[in-house]
Amino acid sequence: MTIWHRIRAYWGAETWLRTLHVAMGLVTGLLTAGVIAALVAAAVLLVWTVVVPVIAVGLLFWVVPHLTALQRARFSAYLGLKIPRLPRDRSVRNPLTWLVNQARTLSLWRQLAYHLLCPLLNGLGASALLLTWGGTVGLAVLSVRTLDWSPSKAYGLLFAVMAIGLFLAGPLVARAFTWVDVIAGKALLGPSISDELALRVETLRESRAEVIDAADAERRRIERDLHDGTQQRLVWLAMNLGMARATLTDLPEPAGRVIAQAHEEAKQALKELRDLVRGLHPAVLTDEGLDAALSGLAARAPLPVRLSVDVKDRVSPTIEAVAFFVVSEALANIAKHAEAANASITATRRGEVLRVTVQDNGKGGAAPERGTGLRGLAQRVGSVDGRLRIDSPAGGPTTIEVELPCE
Repeated sequence: MTIWHRIRAYWGAETWLRTLHVAMGLVTGLLTAGVIAALVAAAVLLVWTVVVPVIAVGLLFWVVPHLTALQRARFSAYLGLKIPRLPRDRSVRNPLTWLVNQARTLSLWRQLAYHLLCPLLNGLGASALLLTWGGTVGLAVLSVRTLDWSPSKAYGLLFAVMAIGLFLAGPLVARAFTWVDVIAGKALLGPSISDELALRVETLRESRAEVIDAADAERRRIERDLHDGTQQRLVWLAMNLGMARATLTDLPEPAGRVIAQAHEEAKQALKELRDLVRGLHPAVLTDEGLDAALSGLAARAPLPVRLSVDVKDRVSPTIEAVAFFVVSEALANIAKHAEAANASITATRRGEVLRVTVQDNGKGGAAPERGTGLRGLAQRVGSVDGRLRIDSPAGGPTTIEVELPCE
């Protein structure tokens, strides 16, 4: 870089943008600090009314992110610096709960600290820059007048040297105060390490939910393809073999035996395919909901099952699929290992939680580390941030309780 380019860079547009950044920082800082001071004063002076302080504090917590957005815009406009946005909790609908959550949020107090620090910091910077640039102009004018009208040229030269010194120091002053403001802005207006981790966790949770929804949609597609395609062909094949077996009675015994065997194999394959389709994602679950799907599972179980479903509002398809899988796998385990005489299924929704309980009077002793079935249950429930509890003492009974978030 040549000397000329260095000079242009030193006194170029970047220096004047920094000067404007500091000057506007004083303006916006006084504005934001004034709004905050007014709301705090209203809360303190009218504390005896009880209602006004709550409203004032609520307005303060509401307005702080908007004041922060104004300061972020200043950093972006004059410095090209993008300070990341802070994650905002939009899930809380109760005003008092939101107020308490905001009061416990560290990032809110960091933003408040910056808005109170901003007028002081940029006020010092604006004063220093005004002294620097204003002093440069004033000393330059004084130097010219002194050299023109004073018989002594020494003072004029001194004023000229002082003007040049201030002119040279101007960009350094602008850079120094901008640097301090940037440090404060990044530290107090941007996300902290914990905020970034929370944002990362939320992003991963959303990505996982998308993957789970995509997998569930793919299971439903496979179920439709099997039901409408392969299953229909197997039904046609079994019917034809059954008709051949019933009508072609004059065939040699080996041929008749082959047809009979093929007929039985086709019926068995059709049964296994139907079981597979139901395990993937039964159509009744999509069409009629969890109550009808669980009723089908209870009816097909090899032991008496008492069913109680209290789910007035349907949950998301993904949560319904997880609940169905839990009950289906639990009944399969009961039939294979529990030696139970009967079982019960209870599904209830309370608020945003779907609770599913499967209980049997078998021999007990069920544990996730002893088989892949219960481990699969734990993994499937955990994929949607649900909770699984297994209570299975030796001798029974065994209780599997699952809590699934509805939203």
